[in-house]
Amino acid sequence: MAEPDAEDRKPRSDEATSAYPPVRRDEGDGLRAPPVTGTDSSTTSEFAIPEGLDVPLAAGTEPETTSEFALPKGLQTAQPPAAPEGSAFSPPSTYTTGQAPPAFTPPSGIPAVQLTKEAPWQDRMRTMLRMPVAERPAPEPVHKGDEAGPAVPRVLDLTLRIGELLLAGGEGAEDVEAAMFAVCRSYGLDRCEPTATFTLLSISYQPSLVDDPVTASRTVRRRGTDYTRLAAVFRLVDDLSDPETAVSLEEAYRRLAEIRRNRHPYPGWALTGASGLLAGAASVLVGGDLIVFVAAALGAMLGDRLAWLCAGRGLPEFYQFTVAAMPPAAIGVALTVAHVDVKASAVITGGLFALLPGRALVAGVQDGLTGFYITAAARLLEVMYFFVGIVIGVLVILYFGVKLGAQLNPDAALNLSERPVVQIGASMLLSLTFAVLLQQERSTVLWVTLNGGVAWTVYGAMHYPGGLSPVASTAVAAGLVGLFGQLLSRYRFASALPYTTAAIGPLLPGSATYFGLLSIAQNSVDKGLVSLAKAASLAMAIAIGVNLGSEISRLFLRVGSARGRRAAKRTRGF
Repeated sequence: MAEPDAEDRKPRSDEATSAYPPVRRDEGDGLRAPPVTGTDSSTTSEFAIPEGLDVPLAAGTEPETTSEFALPKGLQTAQPPAAPEGSAFSPPSTYTTGQAPPAFTPPSGIPAVQLTKEAPWQDRMRTMLRMPVAERPAPEPVHKGDEAGPAVPRVLDLTLRIGELLLAGGEGAEDVEAAMFAVCRSYGLDRCEPTATFTLLSISYQPSLVDDPVTASRTVRRRGTDYTRLAAVFRLVDDLSDPETAVSLEEAYRRLAEIRRNRHPYPGWALTGASGLLAGAASVLVGGDLIVFVAAALGAMLGDRLAWLCAGRGLPEFYQFTVAAMPPAAIGVALTVAHVDVKASAVITGGLFALLPGRALVAGVQDGLTGFYITAAARLLEVMYFFVGIVIGVLVILYFGVKLGAQLNPDAALNLSERPVVQIGASMLLSLTFAVLLQQERSTVLWVTLNGGVAWTVYGAMHYPGGLSPVASTAVAAGLVGLFGQLLSRYRFASALPYTTAAIGPLLPGSATYFGLLSIAQNSVDKGLVSLAKAASLAMAIAIGVNLGSEISRLFLRVGSARGRRAAKRTRGF
């Protein structure tokens, strides 16, 4: 027969090509290596099975090729029972167990962070949020009424709804994330990561290092200023984070629904009246008299009603600010054209005070200083759009006023009268009406009014008799506002915004903004830009001062030991 081709030839077995002798079966059902032909019958390979260690094969089984890496049969260990496959939607294990699960310890060790229960939950949650996930202290055992624990998706949904109310109310991104982390931690979800941006909230929870994470998100579509609702949400989070207060998930949902259904504490006519009083107080603050007070109040109330009309027609806020800025400027120009002996600049400045977005400015700078740069950029961009809307509204009126022959003097800013008692009273009235516009609780209005009076007193004492620059005086006064506001919020375990936002009202750069716009309307662009740059510097001084005052209060009222501040460590640019 012809020899088959190389491709059709049957390949040789591994046994035939192996360098080691094959193992064969002998009469005693043992495994033994046959002697090599032409050599001594003694075993010379270190891989051969010794004589006394022959492993008998079981009856009815075929011999198997063994390996030096195989485990001997006498050393077989019992395998642990297979754990049931976990699910990310199952209740958290820390909800029912009395001891914390074991955590991975890095080689460098975990810094000791002591979190005292007497400290506000904002500080405790903020301290842990600034730490990596692997270095956060384990949660304490949670004792709730339901031993099985709530479902993870429902806890995440409640957390997102609470964060939505806080973010829509103007709270800073870091405080929103701290509140969301406190809600999750109160229900046993310790391995969670909340994220807050300008319009998007998301949270991710991972039960363990081997389980799939659960992620949920929510978009903030609508924003509204209601500090009463904000304070109610903070009280809910405080009750949830209190280990001695057992709040079930159903109870938390019920309280959250009540917060959302609550009406604003002040009616619409009260808000319009507060807008007029705010503008009148601001006009007196910059040197106006009774006539100026009435004119500024009428212009602001008319602008407020026009803005409400535009809002009812669905126009964006940019056009609402543009329309609201026109009536005060029109009244000031009309008084000048009619040769009435009043300070028209004070009338227009008072109307601008009621429109300047101080709340969004402080929140934006605070987000930037705490490391939330995307949210800070979005908030500051929102402030810029509002400011541009105000500029357009005022510039249109001032342009036509100049064409009609109105004698508006941009140098009048240098002749502000010093009336300490009247100005302190006007600053307190401005803060009070600002608090009403922010829909604050009646119990906080008195405190923020006093805080605003202190702010203007410090500013006036440093700027007029002391001769310091307006920017430095504004920064120091705003720092005291932030310090006192943070102390008051700690005393009442609430948000610091109701105690600080309205108090910075007297410090807002209304006059610098107006005189910059007036110079631009009179073709003095360079002078106008300098004045607008001064207004921007004052605004930044207010925001940085408020944030610095808050951080100083946290610095001296530390949480736990002196090493607790290590959680606030930041990167250095590399």
